[in-house]
Parts: sequence; C-alpha cells; structure tokens
Amino acid sequence: MAPDRRNLASSGTKIRSGWCSHHRKQPRRMPAVTNAGTTTGSLSLVIMTVAIISSRVTFSTQKTSFVAAAAFFLEPHQLASIPSSRRGRNYARALKLRESSITASNNAAVSSPTAAALSLSGAGQSYDDFGSSSRLHTTPHSQIESITHNAKSLNPFGSHLERETIVSSLASGLAVSLAMVPEAISFAFVAGVSPLVGLWTTVFLGFLAAAFGGRAGICSSASGACSVVVASLCASHGPAYLSACAIMAGILQMIFGGYLGVGKWIRLVPHPVMLGFVNGLTVVMIRAQLVHFQTSTGSFLSWSSAAGKSMYGMTALTMLLVKTIPKIKQLRVVPPSLGAVTVCAILAKVLKIPVKTLSDVSGAETFRGGLSVLPTLSFPHVPFSIESLNIIAPYAVTMAAVGAIESLLTMQLLDGIADDGKRGSTRKECFAQGLGNLASGFAGGIGGCALLGQSIINAESGGLKSRLSGMSMAVFLALGIVAGAPLLASIPVAALVGVMFTVCVSTFSWSSLRILNKIPRLDAAIILLVSAITVKDDLAKAVVAGVVTSALGFAWRQSTSISAKESFVKIPSQRTEWKTYNLNGPLFFGSTTQFSTLFDVKNDPSDIIIDFTNSRVYDHSALEAINNVSEKYGEMGKKVHLRHLSRECGDLLKQLNGGDRPYELIESDPNTDPVYGVAL
Repeated sequence: MAPDRRNLASSGTKIRSGWCSHHRKQPRRMPAVTNAGTTTGSLSLVIMTVAIISSRVTFSTQKTSFVAAAAFFLEPHQLASIPSSRRGRNYARALKLRESSITASNNAAVSSPTAAALSLSGAGQSYDDFGSSSRLHTTPHSQIESITHNAKSLNPFGSHLERETIVSSLASGLAVSLAMVPEAISFAFVAGVSPLVGLWTTVFLGFLAAAFGGRAGICSSASGACSVVVASLCASHGPAYLSACAIMAGILQMIFGGYLGVGKWIRLVPHPVMLGFVNGLTVVMIRAQLVHFQTSTGSFLSWSSAAGKSMYGMTALTMLLVKTIPKIKQLRVVPPSLGAVTVCAILAKVLKIPVKTLSDVSGAETFRGGLSVLPTLSFPHVPFSIESLNIIAPYAVTMAAVGAIESLLTMQLLDGIADDGKRGSTRKECFAQGLGNLASGFAGGIGGCALLGQSIINAESGGLKSRLSGMSMAVFLALGIVAGAPLLASIPVAALVGVMFTVCVSTFSWSSLRILNKIPRLDAAIILLVSAITVKDDLAKAVVAGVVTSALGFAWRQSTSISAKESFVKIPSQRTEWKTYNLNGPLFFGSTTQFSTLFDVKNDPSDIIIDFTNSRVYDHSALEAINNVSEKYGEMGKKVHLRHLSRECGDLLKQLNGGDRPYELIESDPNTDPVYGVAL
C-alpha cells in the first residue's frame, strides 16, 4: 500500500530533520531538493519521471509512491528515518533504479541530457546495502548537477526576479497603452484619416517595433512628425495613397537602415543637436495637448465654467498623483501614470464630474467595439504605375528619414536613461520600424515611429527591462479597441493630458537653459536653431540643419587653430643656420589657407625644416598645400626638409610628385615618425 499524502507530509518532515549522530563527522553533501520549496519539489518529481522514460527505465504498472520517489533522490541516511511500514513495494525498486542510474552515468551510458542530470542529482553517492556503512561510490564532482537548478531552469514562470520583470512590464504596457490613445487619435486627425486608423497603426507598428527593435522599452505609434509630412498627400489623393506611402517608407527603412546600416550615422549627431531635439519635441507635445483646453471656436476654456474647472482641476490632480504615487511605499509597484489615470477615471465616474472623455474626442464610432472594428489586411488600392510612384516617393523618403531619425534619437536617449551598459542596435531599430510601417500600411494604417514621451512613460514605469512592455502595450490597446471599448471610451481626456504634461516637464532639458551663457555661442545657437525648426517644420530638417551647422563650426575652429613656432638650428658642417617651423594643429582642407600664410619664403635661409611632430595631415588638400609651399621654396632655389610625417603621408607625397623632388626632401625616422592614415 502506498502511503497517503498526510503520512508522507509527516515523513517528509522527518526526512529534513533526520540526521544521525554518526553521520555528523562525515562531510555532508545534501541534495538541493531538501532545501527547495514545495513548487520546486513537485516539479522535480515530474522531471524525474521524464528522465526515467528518456533513459528507457520504467516502473511497473503499479502506482509509484512518493516515498519511492524520495528513495530515488534522497541520501540513504535520510531515507533511514522513513518507517518500513510506509515504504511500499516500490521502495526497493526505487533504490535499485537509483543505483543503476548512477552506475549508468559513471559509464556515460545515459541516453539523454535530462536523464544524465537527474541521475547525478543524488549528491553523487550510492550504497551497496541501504542502512549499512559499506562501500561508498562517489561520482566525480564535474558530473554532479543540482536537481533544484534543473527544476528552476524548466520552470515556465522563471525565477522571482523574472516574474517581477514580467509583472512590471505588463503593468507598464497597460499604462503606456492608455497614453497612446489620445496621441494616436490626434495624429490621425492631423493626417486626415479616421481615429481607428491611427489606433490600429499603433497596434501593428508598436508590437513589431517592440519585438524586433534595437532595445527594450521603445514605444512606437502614429507620430505627429510623420503625420505632418503626409497630411498633404492624404488631402490630395486619399487615404489609400497614405497607406502605400507607409509601405514604401517601411521598405526604405528596412533596406537602407536595416540592411545597409545607414542608421549608424546617427552617432555623428552632436550633443547640442540632441538638446535641441528634446526641447523642440517637448514644445510640440505641449502644443498637441493644448488643443484639449480649447473650445470649438478656438478660445481656451474659462476657469469659471464647469468644463474649465473639471478640465484644469483633473489635469492638475493627475500630475500630482503621478508625482505622489512613487513616494508611497505600498504603491511603488504600480506605474504612476496607470495609477493616476485609474484614480481620476473612478472619481469622474463616481462623482459624475462633467469631463471630456475619449469618446467625446474621437466619436462613438471609434469605440463601438466588436470584431467589426478589426482591420483587413490588403494592398492599398493604388494603381501600379510610374505616375503613382512619382507621387508617393517624395513623401515616402521624407517619412522614412523623419521616422528613422526620431526613433534612433529616442533610442539613444533611452540608452542614457537605462544606464545598463548596453547600446541599442541601429540596424535592428531601423529594420523593426520599417517592418512595423510595412505591416501598418497593409492594415490601412498611416505609419509612424518611436515616440519620445510614451517611451519615457514606459521607462519611468519600469518597462526598460523587457521587450514585453512595448509588445503588451499593443496587445492591451487592441483588446481595448475590440473588447474593452466602452471602458476605454469613458477615460477622461484630462487624466491623459496630465500624464503627458508630466512627461513634458521631465523630458525638457532644463539644464540647457542654465548653460546657455556658459557654453560656446555656436552651441547655444544650434540648440535654439534645432528647437525652432523642430517646432515649425519637422525633425528631419532640424537635425540636418543642426548637424551641418555643427560641422561647419567645428571645421572653422580647427582651420584657425593651426600655427607654427619658428626657431633656428646651427649646422656646423655647413656653417649655416636652418630655419625650423614646428607646426601645431591639424592640416586639412579647412586650414590649408592658414597653413600657406605661415611661411616667409623670400627671407628664409636656403634650407628650412617643417616639423610635423605636433600636427597631422588628414586629406588630399593638405598634401597639395605641402607641395605648393615646397614648390615656392624650390622656385627660389631653396630646399624644404619635411620631418615627422607618417609613412603613408610620405608615400602619397611621392606619388603625387611622380617621385622625389630635389627641393622637397622627406626625412623619415621609423623610431620617431607617427603612424596614421590620410583620408583620400
């Protein structure tokens, strides 16, 4: 008779406590299962059964008792505490199975890795006769594995830390999905399409971009930057051309950014441009929220009106809750934005506050719910012709550039926020954005990119640890559109606006205002320039203008930094003095004019030395400048001695001259000459 579970529980207690005095002096090697919890122990029994089957060892058809399972895993001195009346008929068979599996593992005859791991889990010990102190067989330590470790590795729910990550990612995804709704709806209005189009664009683009993107935590949706670009296309040719534009933009991003790796050039974006991008985008987000405070005539709501009081009051309450919830110890596990929106929605419902809801903004048709709102996957109804391509291509190129730039800059900012020592992959991010735009285009969407504000909400809610946060955002939004439409429609717009205002306050680079008088004037001007162009036009133009201005400013500073220190060296053998020009600063296309003015060809002695120890020759223009100076000295019957050039630079000068020239002497010294290349 197999023992009942209650007796087993009591015997299990004895197993853990049973330790004879004559064993205390021996080195104790307890199996990990004795310290494992109930869940791990139960899972270990399941894995044991799998191991037995995989190693082609089967029990009899009779029911195997838990004590028999314990005989397989526990050590003999622990099994001694089990009364003989509770052992059952399978007890001896389990002992034999234990010894046979250990012997098989020592002979490397176990047929599967799982069975090998489990057969070695008996702490590497077996006895010829249970209960006696006879010969002890010890398995090598290199072959011993912990059954607890094996059980945890197969646990579908992971460790406690992994479960925390999953819970926080799901909660963060739910919070971001709520914040995505007003943005997707408003950007759909900007593009000139139905709010449902913007919402389903967020679902498709957000899921794929999060699943395959450059790093965890990035949230993508229909964006204002892309919607502004394609608004005129939709107005002139219809929504079908807009979806075709999204498909073409996605293909361009996948080819140029994902396959060719053009996105790596985002690393050349200087810091002032990043500050201008952040500040400008913050202004754009604030401007997008101000629409909700306006009446149909365009004027702002009055503070004394009921609508004004509810709108301003609930927005302020949401901002206060977002800042307060993280400070309450019991509520730290709740994402602040999710908690704030939930509290405001409940208050508005219970107190019957007259607030504007999502259904009021987008219309009841958007949140009718059911399967009828699901999009159909098909190619847009656009004729395949060169004429259509010429219409769509300019918008697609601009949209692809704007979307890629904003997504990559957002990824760089999240790299700094995460501070986990990891850098996002530009190739993966461009490919994921392209794939998302491609899918959203086939679903009738408008395309988009990563959103800085929602990504920061995700980061502050603990969503940077896993891609699950961005993916769950899309899933929750889709479920809300289909199954939870009435609940989603009743959310107050003021609560979501308050969340976005909080994000804007934390996103804006306030430090850039404090350092405007401390940094170079050019850098301050670039910050203001990029911010202004971002607000007025679009992000792509702003970034290009900022990078070009920064590059020109850098080139100008470097071009004016080259100088030369003059000195004279006596040459005893010739009883003359040679003049030496010790150069300082880079020699490149921008400094060649300044370089030519450093020399006094007419008054210099017959031999001069140009020492490049503290200078570097960077490009073809610099080589030509050296040749021109040497030719001027040669025409005067003088010689130029070039010292401390790199070997590559000297070889290139000889190639340009067709060989050595009598007035241009390249004096090399392998021990002191620098090593660098020349850009040609």
